[in-house]
Amino acid sequence: MPKSNCDDCVNYVFDEDCECYVCLVNLDEDEMYRFMSGTNDNCPYYSPDDEYRIARKQ
Repeated sequence: MPKSNCDDCVNYVFDEDCECYVCLVNLDEDEMYRFMSGTNDNCPYYSPDDEYRIARKQ
């Protein structure tokens, strides 16, 4: 089940041009509203930023 914590998502990265964190997923209007208002519970695009996932499979 997807989570809603953007801080742990691989798609949530720091953009040096605007000096803020942004979501890399191309969100539609409704999804962008939920993202901006902080009500993005159960985000379907959530992907955990687990950099050790590959190492554990070896």
